[in-house]
Amino acid sequence: MTDVLRPADAAACAAALAGAARERRTVRISGGGTKSYLGDMRPTDLTLETGALSGVVDHVPADLTITVAAGTRLADMQRALGAHGQFLPLDPPHGDAATIGGIVAAGSDGFGRLRYGGVRDQLIGTVVALADGSIAHAGGRVVKNVAGYDLNKLLIGSLGTLGAIVEATLKVLPLPEARALAVIRCDGPAAAFAIADALVRTPLRPSALVVEGAPREWNVYVGAHGPRAQVERTMRETERAADAQGTRADRSEDDGPLGPLRELPATAADGALVRAALPIGSQRSFAESLVRSDAFARFVADAGTGIVRAHLRGEDAVVVSAADTLLAGAAAVGGSARVERRAPSLRDRLSAWAGPKPGGHFLMRRIKDAFDPGGILEPGRSAVA
Repeated sequence: MTDVLRPADAAACAAALAGAARERRTVRISGGGTKSYLGDMRPTDLTLETGALSGVVDHVPADLTITVAAGTRLADMQRALGAHGQFLPLDPPHGDAATIGGIVAAGSDGFGRLRYGGVRDQLIGTVVALADGSIAHAGGRVVKNVAGYDLNKLLIGSLGTLGAIVEATLKVLPLPEARALAVIRCDGPAAAFAIADALVRTPLRPSALVVEGAPREWNVYVGAHGPRAQVERTMRETERAADAQGTRADRSEDDGPLGPLRELPATAADGALVRAALPIGSQRSFAESLVRSDAFARFVADAGTGIVRAHLRGEDAVVVSAADTLLAGAAAVGGSARVERRAPSLRDRLSAWAGPKPGGHFLMRRIKDAFDPGGILEPGRSAVA
């Protein structure tokens, strides 16, 4: 039976990890528990829950920064910021329940990445408990990084394999004056990506540029946040791009339709979900290869950044074959891919890290050994854990 620890502060968190290291007990770090499907998790001796590490530590509205404990839910932080007319420009999946520590540890970006950047652009400081019982500080609100590493960047996407994040400082922005969303119906991926490519080539930075595909439906979603004049310009350029492809842009002031697309990782519990990071110009061919697959269920591309997700369904053998093809296809065009989620029946047949080793794998291994020499933290969660 797994023991559960709920440390109340950074010191208690560090002490718990030091004790686990001495006793060679493996540890899972859990925030909101929304991303337990990531990686090839193995059973652990302990679960360290960060829920007690919650709340706003410091907020300086004039400096556009906020510091929160890692167990703080994103939704709660956004409400606190909203009272001051501000927001954190991150819109990751599981936004209602995900914690700030979990978002950082998973490197979980949303569709706003094109306009605002991702976690790496918003994170300016961290406090992290390490496996040796020390507490490391990096970036904002502190004097220096530890051991010569840019610890903030190392923690993003580390999935808890380097340490337990206990505090994070992030940049925030004023709430936008206006917002709008345009939805464009297309007859296939060629037209959809032609529209997306036309908008990427403009100086505009939409708050969302998303291509969605299903076996009988292809749509482009263009969101705009900011000053009213800028929003109107984005909508006009979107209408021109749609006209050039013989279709039209239907506009609304509500970006609610983006919600189900953003939440695909949360809802794709059957079959397999492949996440790929592709060169912008390779997204169309990737989508077209998916359309030819018998396992094709849904496709969602953050078309301005090259982050795409493909949901595969069908017989297990068909899903495994289709996933292998997509992983190889991403590598062939200079991208990377992983199996982000798969059904329990596929866990023994389809590894989360089934594709080629990521670039810098040897260096990642060295960093993991330096931070967690006993290998107690999150076994199986990353390609080197």
